[in-house]
Amino acid sequence: MTATKGLEGIVAASSSISSIIDGVLTYRGYNIDELAEKASFEEVAYLLWNGKLPTQSELDALKSQLGEAATVPSEVIDGLRLYPKGANSMAALRTAISSLALYDAEANDPGKEANYRKAIKLQAQMGTVIAAFARLRQGQEPVAPKSGVGVAHNFLYMLTGEEPSEVAVTALDKALVLHADHELNASTFAARVTVATLSDIYSGVTSAIGALKGPLHGGANEAVMVMLDEIGTLDNVEPYIQNKLNNKEKIMGFGHRVYRTGDPRAKHLQQMSKNLSELNGDSRLYDMSVRIEELVTGQKGLKPNVDFYSASCYTLLGIPRDLFTPIFAISRVSGWTAHILEQLADNRLIRPRAEYVGPVDQHYVAIAQR
Repeated sequence: MTATKGLEGIVAASSSISSIIDGVLTYRGYNIDELAEKASFEEVAYLLWNGKLPTQSELDALKSQLGEAATVPSEVIDGLRLYPKGANSMAALRTAISSLALYDAEANDPGKEANYRKAIKLQAQMGTVIAAFARLRQGQEPVAPKSGVGVAHNFLYMLTGEEPSEVAVTALDKALVLHADHELNASTFAARVTVATLSDIYSGVTSAIGALKGPLHGGANEAVMVMLDEIGTLDNVEPYIQNKLNNKEKIMGFGHRVYRTGDPRAKHLQQMSKNLSELNGDSRLYDMSVRIEELVTGQKGLKPNVDFYSASCYTLLGIPRDLFTPIFAISRVSGWTAHILEQLADNRLIRPRAEYVGPVDQHYVAIAQR
């Protein structure tokens, strides 16, 4: 047996949820470009869970179910109040989502219908938890979710306590569509490995959040914003980036293990960043991002991934940078739970082998002789 570092190129599962073939991302066979331009996030979530786009009545029913499930148990909110004000947002989310299982009577019910209901609950409550944590650490009370609005609208409303603009809702909704699933990425694989032991769906999503927390996965968009803040102005872009290139330092938001000709999601986020810049009357972040792309792509051949322009998009929406990755989770929980349902439908324990490279022919020596 020979190990493949990072499992690169290894096919670890069969799945009908999403695919990346020749640089084209699809959900259930639908090109991401078409979904990003035409579908709502709720339609995409239904598609991932059920394998087809919903009818109007099915979409209305799902929206109603999401609205009814969005309220988080008061005990979980009380737990959030006890978190340190400076707690890492993803660590807070990981802990809160895990605790939801304690207040769900169906938490350990392995039935298909029960797991589907839990998928809806997790999707609905993820944004409520994040918004509540964000407000509590600022000394503000959580805002209860609204009924009759979509996931993107509800999150922005609960975060600010104000009705969001149509442009803001549309931008976030599209971002959620683009982040919903991405084949066997690290967090999705972590979720499938966990539930393959027949652990519960909450454990699977908690494992996924733990994987998403890392800067080489979901945390990359926050790192992009840190870089933009360090650069500061358009005039500083070239010397800053050139110095990193000369020193062979990693520039966050570029390149992807799977895509060789560019991340197909990036162009949509770039356009969103441009639109929001024009709406806000401030193109600084967008202009800096475009110049960084020109330099990195021109000299290294690396193209932006989904994280690069999402950083400026979320900032232009007024979202604190340490909530970028939690927002990723609001979207990706649709994909995580779809993969969990698929895994459990034809389950086998995921247990790979390791290539042993340690010493051999060792023999025990009495402790007095060591």
